[in-house]
Amino acid sequence: MFNELSEKLEAAFAKLRGRGTLSEADIKDGLREVRRVLLEADVNFQLTREFLERVEKKAVSVSQIKTVSPAQQLVKIVYDELTAMLGERREGLKLSSVPPTVVLMVGLQGSGKTTTAAKLARKLKGEGRQVRLIAADVYRPAAIDQLETLGRELDIPVYADRSTTDVVKIARAGLEVARHERDRLVLIDTAGRLQIDDEMMDELRRLKDAVRPDEILLVADGMTGQDAVKIAQGFDAALGVTGVILTKLDGDARGGAALSIYGVTKKPIKYIGVGEKTDALEEFHPDRMAGRILQQGDVLSLVEKAQSAFDADEAKKMEKKVRKEGMDLTDFLAAMKQIQKLGPLEGVLKMLPGVNTKMLKQANADPKRIRHVEAIVLSMTLAERKKPDILNGSRRARIAKGSGRPISEVNQLLDQFRGMQKMMKKMSGQGGGRMPPGMFGMR
Repeated sequence: MFNELSEKLEAAFAKLRGRGTLSEADIKDGLREVRRVLLEADVNFQLTREFLERVEKKAVSVSQIKTVSPAQQLVKIVYDELTAMLGERREGLKLSSVPPTVVLMVGLQGSGKTTTAAKLARKLKGEGRQVRLIAADVYRPAAIDQLETLGRELDIPVYADRSTTDVVKIARAGLEVARHERDRLVLIDTAGRLQIDDEMMDELRRLKDAVRPDEILLVADGMTGQDAVKIAQGFDAALGVTGVILTKLDGDARGGAALSIYGVTKKPIKYIGVGEKTDALEEFHPDRMAGRILQQGDVLSLVEKAQSAFDADEAKKMEKKVRKEGMDLTDFLAAMKQIQKLGPLEGVLKMLPGVNTKMLKQANADPKRIRHVEAIVLSMTLAERKKPDILNGSRRARIAKGSGRPISEVNQLLDQFRGMQKMMKKMSGQGGGRMPPGMFGMR
């Protein structure tokens, strides 16, 4: 997500780097390019105009400061204004003081509402909360079946009643079950339509009056750009939306909806969908997202992702073993699998400060390469993994044949592994801090 926007903004700022000072004319030229980039990214026109007016006013007032380069000053101002445009600060779910907290999930058909309800339930369950889903979409064929299937996969209870199409009755009955079972959160999946209509909104209003939700979350398709903003305005006018979940942002390189929706509606983006799997839902942090857009990285999100993905006990065992006996290829393979839990390698690298699109292309962060490395290591015997030095020409040829990879890749892996062994010995010998879990696999 935001690939095109990031590349073009980086190119715009690159023209200003290296200048000792920035005149007002330089700033206007640079911001003219930024304006073009934002409009091409499908950002709301009025928002873009107001954004650039604020940036220009601040930039002109600090353009003569000598301690920081002018381009850096401008990037910092753009970062602050992007953060404000995206919502300024993270807004989580508002939890009721008297459980269960009721969340009404609304949106049009095709926005990924049912899947997103399951994703959010999974995330909340992972935070230690007892969650229940209520299937109140009685119109779309197989909507109830889909939610029940997802519930079984995630081991999350789903309340459904196929004997009636009265969604108010279904929701009330589901809430009674939730209260009896002492659930902490209840997510109600409602019906969508191809477009906003009176019948749909009347039903949602009746549902809102009946269950008195603590949150009304609009699930909007991020790939629809300004249409997502208009949809948000429509739902908010009818229901009073409390927050937005933008889906399919992994397929949107422009990001216009994410950059416009808060500015137009003043409704916070609470989560973003970044993939099809049930774990592909992220909390939305405006400041971190602004950092990603400007290619400044997002180390905090990377650390949080690592903490949730890595097994702390396994990491401690691996570290203890490596410090005592050294690292072998079995440890290396285990570390690679830990890294895979973080998601696509390209996404992980983008969270590191200073990594831009050009560097990613040069790095060739192809997920297939990890599978190729795994195939090579698994084609070795246990003795070969423990002592790679015994891998002579004939053994390497056998491994290449067994893994279906050329001998050059086997040799390359072994060369990199030896380099990593030296690095780990050096780190251990310096008596420094603990080695982070997955450190071995990051290279």
